[in-house]
Amino acid sequence: SKTILSALLKKEVVKVEMRPHEYVNTTRDTLSMFRIDFAATVREKDAEGEGFKDRVILIELQKTWLDTETLRFRQYLGAQYSNKINIRKDSPKGFAYPMVAVYLLGHRVGDIEEPVVYVNHDVFDYNGEVVKEGKEDPFVESLTHNSIIVQIPRLKGRVNNRLEKVLSVFDQSRKDAEDKQVLNIDENKYEDDADMMYMLHRLTAAAADSEMRQDMNVEDEYYKAIEDRDTAIMNRDKELKHKDEQLQQKSEQLQQKSEQLQQKSEQLQQKSEQLQQKSEQLNNIVRSLYSNGMNILQIAEITGISKDEVAEILK
Repeated sequence: SKTILSALLKKEVVKVEMRPHEYVNTTRDTLSMFRIDFAATVREKDAEGEGFKDRVILIELQKTWLDTETLRFRQYLGAQYSNKINIRKDSPKGFAYPMVAVYLLGHRVGDIEEPVVYVNHDVFDYNGEVVKEGKEDPFVESLTHNSIIVQIPRLKGRVNNRLEKVLSVFDQSRKDAEDKQVLNIDENKYEDDADMMYMLHRLTAAAADSEMRQDMNVEDEYYKAIEDRDTAIMNRDKELKHKDEQLQQKSEQLQQKSEQLQQKSEQLQQKSEQLQQKSEQLNNIVRSLYSNGMNILQIAEITGISKDEVAEILK
């Protein structure tokens, strides 16, 4: 923990304590997320730069392999902000320890290419100028926190600094071809670094532990079940989407046909009205000719209709 946290913080961590929390990492709802809380004592140069001082920083480390955990990240941090255990005992005003949130992600974050990014707050005045004096006041540090985001898939053999060297032993591109639970690490590349060799030996011992391997097997089976379920849901959703698109297309076609039928109905109605109008005009002509003294035969010859039709109109 000291080796990893020192590399992440880019500070000398002289002491690490694991802190208890009420979140459990073994339930179904949190299996995809693992949390560890640390109180890290770091050694830093004092303000005058002449000596060193030690101070405690809270490390809220969260690891996930899913890319949909933002809300739970926020909920967990909110719980830590409200937890009285994180208030400094030596502070009569109730100031909290400064906090750093570390996210170990098994997925990529957007288009960020760097495997590790630091999101650090700063203090600015109205004009956007950085306030240099007093920005480490406990009031400010109690209400804000810095973040470190590690994209494990972005490691891929990169070793350009101390942090990447430490994280290289978790590079997932080094998975064994036959056993995906095992990473192939060349210990000779780390033999000049006592901290790295200690970490490798701890990891090797964990990999050789039968209970640990059994837990990994169970976890793999569980993840496989989750992936199978998610694949089935994805395929079902895809099929439902396809059916919805087909229904939407048929609905649009029916709507189009309905509009066409409506248009034809309106055309027929218009023609019917035109015929009714012509019929009324013909009736008026027949009655006018009859009133002017013409007989039925003459009217039939002039209008081109039969004598029976003329007689019907004159009834």
